[in-house]
Amino acid sequence: MAHDGQDLTLNGSTVLPDLLTLTKAAVAPAEAVLETAKARVRDLVSKDGRVSARLVEDNQTAAHGIAWLATYVESLRQMQNWAEKLQGEGNFGDVEQLIHQIAFGEYLAQIAGGIQMNQGEIVRLNDLGLSVDDQSPLQNDAVQTLIQTGNTQDARTRLVQLMQERAAETTVGKTGLDEELEMIREQFRRYAVEKVEPFAHEWHLKDELIPLEVIDELAEMGVFGLTIPEEYGGFGLSKASMCVVSEELSRGYIGVGSLGTRSEIAAELIIAGGTEEQKQKWLPQLASAETLPTAVFTEPNTGSDLGSLRTRAVKDENGDYKITGNKTWITHAARTHVMTLLARTDPETSDYKGLSMFLAEKTPGTDENPFPTEGMTGGEIEVLGYRGMKEYELGFDNFHVKGENLLGGEEGKGFKQLMETFESARIQTAARAIGVAQSAMDVSIKYAEDRKQFGKSLIEFPRVSSKLAMMAVEIMIARQLTYFSAFEKDEGRRCDVEAGMAKLLGARVAWACADNGLQIHGGNGFALEYTISRILCDARILNIFEGAAEIQAQVIARRVLASSN
Repeated sequence: MAHDGQDLTLNGSTVLPDLLTLTKAAVAPAEAVLETAKARVRDLVSKDGRVSARLVEDNQTAAHGIAWLATYVESLRQMQNWAEKLQGEGNFGDVEQLIHQIAFGEYLAQIAGGIQMNQGEIVRLNDLGLSVDDQSPLQNDAVQTLIQTGNTQDARTRLVQLMQERAAETTVGKTGLDEELEMIREQFRRYAVEKVEPFAHEWHLKDELIPLEVIDELAEMGVFGLTIPEEYGGFGLSKASMCVVSEELSRGYIGVGSLGTRSEIAAELIIAGGTEEQKQKWLPQLASAETLPTAVFTEPNTGSDLGSLRTRAVKDENGDYKITGNKTWITHAARTHVMTLLARTDPETSDYKGLSMFLAEKTPGTDENPFPTEGMTGGEIEVLGYRGMKEYELGFDNFHVKGENLLGGEEGKGFKQLMETFESARIQTAARAIGVAQSAMDVSIKYAEDRKQFGKSLIEFPRVSSKLAMMAVEIMIARQLTYFSAFEKDEGRRCDVEAGMAKLLGARVAWACADNGLQIHGGNGFALEYTISRILCDARILNIFEGAAEIQAQVIARRVLASSN
């Protein structure tokens, strides 16, 4: 069906006629442009027929741009899959149609005109080596119609009107998940509303640890054993369920939503790389929250370059280890019981190959003595946001670790074991980002409705309602990309690229929602007493931890460019 844009009129709900036909027809041209861009950038960064790490770094704008372009195209695919699924179920209503239409209109326009990697960096197709002729698929009638008439002020205004009418619904638009997962969502949304949201801002302002009773309640609800297999004391649920739980708890407060991340990472390490004895010992303790873990990887001078870690582990005559070195940015370090600690066991190496992973036991600390275990010291790092578990610098001086706690019982496997957790960690982080974005939208809608200026509510001003509409749209895009990566993981398929894309986009969406939310609040948003000030601080970390945006784009680019055509 041809769409020349001349005879189209918006219907009463501002939804374009034949919307799904139109958006389906727009996916293939976007994919074609991506394939051409991959070929152009691959030529730019290859040497002797192979992608060169040095050339990727030398051409970072193009390499990272291809990661963003691939993320946008995958987002369009997943939005189309979501829309078609809902239509088949009879659930593709006005809200969902408007979200879908605006998403395609905006992301196609950005593909054609420039993708915003962040506020100050826009990558355009010519940066990827595409000529005008290479970009010709985007002149497709469906693409042009969506660019010109998909994301209009009328469409955004109507979406926000519908959002106000359906304020009682948990999410803006149906997510496409099954009934069981939505029941889990409702359970954790209720908990967050009752037990987290009323107190989160005070915890943040006072820079307090999340109360232990919250951890106990989450343990009773199964948060810490959610994806641990049943034979090891967990619930054996899907990564998709983890997404829903993380999303709703982070919507209440990212600190609470992140409590489960510690156990998720530790459990993944043990499931993938531990001995059977280690699984039998540690997994039930993690699932019940009897044992709280923390991840101890980063060092002061290494950042994302884990291959250059210097903390060393020396084996003694009894087969145990003494660990010496410094670590930083360790979350929830003080009151935890075990550290998944990465250290160098082969002093002759200076790369990934000499690293080993340990399950290093420690005594939980108190406010007066946060690190009572011999051979270990620590100090708090004061931070802008993400405060509920606190961040620490740690020092180790002949810190004792039992030989039986070498993960997998074999040295030199630490980095490989850690890499096996990246998919789940990034899926989980993407879900946390969605929760933070949702919280920004929640408080901003309420403020825009309640705040009167020039005789009417802020939400009646088009640029305010447009900000809220784009929050809802991009939250759904990030949500579908995240769920897709979770489904791939649940099916046992490699999904490092998909998980990376979800994390990359989700973090940007969370920051955009928080930033625009503060703008809606105006001067009040800059006051510490308003919740949006905390949400802004919390959102900012998402573009840094679990792989900074630049590192994330680099990883995606290398995988995308290395894949065959």
